[in-house]
Amino acid sequence: MKIEKVKIAIIGQGYVGLPLAIEFGKKYPTIGFDINNNRIEDLKNYIDHTNEASQEQLRSAGQLSFSSDINDIISCNVYIVTVPTPIDEYKTPDLKPLEMASKMIGGILKKEDVVIYESTVFPGCTEEICVPLLESSSGLVFNEDFFCGYSPERIVPGDKVNTLTTIIKVTSGSTSQVADFVDDLYNSIIKVGTYKAANMKVAEASKAIENAQRDLNISFVNELALIFDRVGIDTQDVLDAAGTKWNFLKYKPGLVGGHCISVDPYYLAYKAENLGYHPEVILSGRRVNDNMSAFVANKMIKMLIKAGKQIKGSKVLILGITFKENCPDIRNSKVAIVYDELKEFGLIVDVYDYKANSIEVKQEFGFNLIDEIKEKYDGILLAVAHNKFSMIDIQSLKKDSESIIFDLKGFLPRNQVTSRL
Repeated sequence: MKIEKVKIAIIGQGYVGLPLAIEFGKKYPTIGFDINNNRIEDLKNYIDHTNEASQEQLRSAGQLSFSSDINDIISCNVYIVTVPTPIDEYKTPDLKPLEMASKMIGGILKKEDVVIYESTVFPGCTEEICVPLLESSSGLVFNEDFFCGYSPERIVPGDKVNTLTTIIKVTSGSTSQVADFVDDLYNSIIKVGTYKAANMKVAEASKAIENAQRDLNISFVNELALIFDRVGIDTQDVLDAAGTKWNFLKYKPGLVGGHCISVDPYYLAYKAENLGYHPEVILSGRRVNDNMSAFVANKMIKMLIKAGKQIKGSKVLILGITFKENCPDIRNSKVAIVYDELKEFGLIVDVYDYKANSIEVKQEFGFNLIDEIKEKYDGILLAVAHNKFSMIDIQSLKKDSESIIFDLKGFLPRNQVTSRL
């Protein structure tokens, strides 16, 4: 297939799929497809509630259209899959969205079509899970009638500097010729170029270890925070001192949520365990990071007790519910676990976050956000470092001089907080 002849369907119009659809839609006939009809109707009206794309960006893609009707993408010859790949309650890969997308595409797949996966998976998933579904649904033969590629997404939600076109794109294909085609296709929209991996398994593994590495580095400083809390020294002070050496990695402690860092290591661990190897380091990092919510809640309680506050009935304000700063994404937010822990102690807890969608928060976590801060509080927990939180007069929110302020992000002026993580 020649690039000039492509007609692209991007399956999934979330944080990854939409920016991809916009860039491809500037150069090629492109359809952004999603099963969520409300999402599609919003995008048709140039509205993006994820805040990843402005109206101007949506309008700039002259060859882009949106649809939730599968009949509209039958004429496409390149399908790019960007659906979520979460974990289930047992922390094992939940491949249902990926499997559903593969079956759906298989039902309309034609000879010479190319299916490219971007969803984060374990090494071998495309060929072991997705390809058989494409074959069974289409009746076509892999690498004879149709072909596949894998190009892991690297988009960081909320990051307006490191965007799709300014991050090197890893590419791969199921044959050498298809690998060249996939690489050329992405190279036509990525300003900084691409990196063609040896094969699809290598490309899949590269994405998995990117996030596993970051998870492990954060787990190390989180464990340091647990230790230094017992020593009675400020972790940020220690990191600032150590950071004066040029080769010290300046990671900070915190809650590790979201759809990538707190999820992808389990995909790698799942594959390893299926091959008879129990990954000690990867899972130990996950245990440390998963336990940080309980540590934060317990530290908050201890600080309130030390300040002479009666726990039951005391009022606490949590600033931020999203999984990271300056982003409306609440997926897998660990702040919600802190909220639940504090409620179990009998505290009255308000959560304020101007970035998050209150309806989504209610559906996902079961509590309501407050629209504005009107009360005074016994304790204030800054959980997310949204820019506009710096404009809040944090001292004015304290009920009295004994009220405590716990800053998880090292965001507030040091002289205004009781403690930092």
